[in-house]
Amino acid sequence: MKIIADAFGGDNAPLEIIKGSMLAVDEYNIDIILVGDKEKINKCCADNNITLKRTEIVNAKDVITMHDNARSVLKEKAESSMAVGFRLLNEGKGDAFVSAGNTGAVTVGATLITKRIKGVKRPAIASVMPSAKKPILLMDCGANAECRAEFLYQFGLMGSLYMKNILKYDNPKVALANNGEEESKGTPLIKEAYALMKDAPYNFIGNIEGRQIPFGDADVVVADGFTGNLILKTYEGVAKVLMNSIKAVFMKNAVSKLSYLGVKSGIDDMKKQFDYKEYGGAVLLGVKKPVIKAHGSADARTFKNAIKQAVWFLENSLTDEIENALSEEI
Repeated sequence: MKIIADAFGGDNAPLEIIKGSMLAVDEYNIDIILVGDKEKINKCCADNNITLKRTEIVNAKDVITMHDNARSVLKEKAESSMAVGFRLLNEGKGDAFVSAGNTGAVTVGATLITKRIKGVKRPAIASVMPSAKKPILLMDCGANAECRAEFLYQFGLMGSLYMKNILKYDNPKVALANNGEEESKGTPLIKEAYALMKDAPYNFIGNIEGRQIPFGDADVVVADGFTGNLILKTYEGVAKVLMNSIKAVFMKNAVSKLSYLGVKSGIDDMKKQFDYKEYGGAVLLGVKKPVIKAHGSADARTFKNAIKQAVWFLENSLTDEIENALSEEI
């Protein structure tokens, strides 16, 4: 299994990308292709005493920044680390592509270079998130700000297959993000999507309000990309505020610090449960080969876990599962 890594995507590139890739080599028994400026990669390794293992470097001098236009991956920056990585994936030089770079550019590259699975109307960004019960999947998290009802219907189908095949959920519950549970609630788009999803071949349980998402009442939460991205970012922000507030409570004085020792293991477990780094990034569901969008601020552990998602995807042949399910729909 060979994973292509965009060595210059993200805020902490290339050091954390290289470190994360080497952690993945050891943990998942894989090979890596690092794409980026070869001189800078070698210098980074030398400066930080990193020995590359089972790794090939493919030179790419240019970089797509977070401020570049998403479509620059196709023309203006066609020789960037991201664009070259997508081409390597398309040519079969690697089995999956992982980047912590510009989300829009990753989406454009996945859609127009890697291309969609036959029958998929729009690929979507699917993020595994924590809940009070168990991990849940939110999609779309930013690939499609504007959607049609049939897009949301397919997001439910692909999300259900992800949870069934990757996380091994039995008959995952799919819900539609809305401002109320009643079928009559929501925008015209949501009402139309609800009507389609009622007759879906997956376990559609109706609408879910934002406040119920963290409780894990649904295994898959479907939303348009604009709404999904707001849910995701709010979720991450609230989790961070809560953890910082809990820490502040215990750091007030000597007595509170001492009492912390008695609950430390429980707090550590809770912190791990709600830590986005445990999931690493998001999968682009609906494209022909696995593409993983790692968090832009990914450190080594986060990027390693993003690679883990690519490994899971490949081990479970999810692309074939989606294609087969859509062929039955036609």
